[in-house]
Amino acid sequence: MIVDIDEIDHAILRSLQQDGSLSAKDVGGKVGLSQPAAWRRIKRLEEAGVIRGRSIILDREKLGFDVVVYLGVKLVTKGRVSIEDFERAVCAIPEVQLVQHVLGVYDYRLKVVARDLSDFERILRRRIMTLPGVGNVESNVLLSEEKIAGATV
Repeated sequence: MIVDIDEIDHAILRSLQQDGSLSAKDVGGKVGLSQPAAWRRIKRLEEAGVIRGRSIILDREKLGFDVVVYLGVKLVTKGRVSIEDFERAVCAIPEVQLVQHVLGVYDYRLKVVARDLSDFERILRRRIMTLPGVGNVESNVLLSEEKIAGATV
């Protein structure tokens, strides 16, 4: 179900995407509402499922993960069981931060973080290529990033 949101709701969502730790009072100050009015709108957006939680964005480079690689993965077989086996196995790999089932040349798109290229090679050879049903894999190394994930409103 699509939720009706107005310009003030959009402004609230933008504020919370920039800083999910803002209080209702702070959000209200940014969008021109009182604290109770902002709190009611935020609560309504949460209850409607528009806001599904608040998260913390970690600085992967400060944690020692200097390489990000996007993988296109084509499965050899595509039965329900093989897809479920692949998804269960790939989601258990800690370096895989995102798993997307896609339509196109590849069946899945993965976001993988690694400390360096040799660490990525180890992850690719020992973890990704040994997953159930993996056929073809294409790697794209991230050179730079211009927009923070999640900033969509």
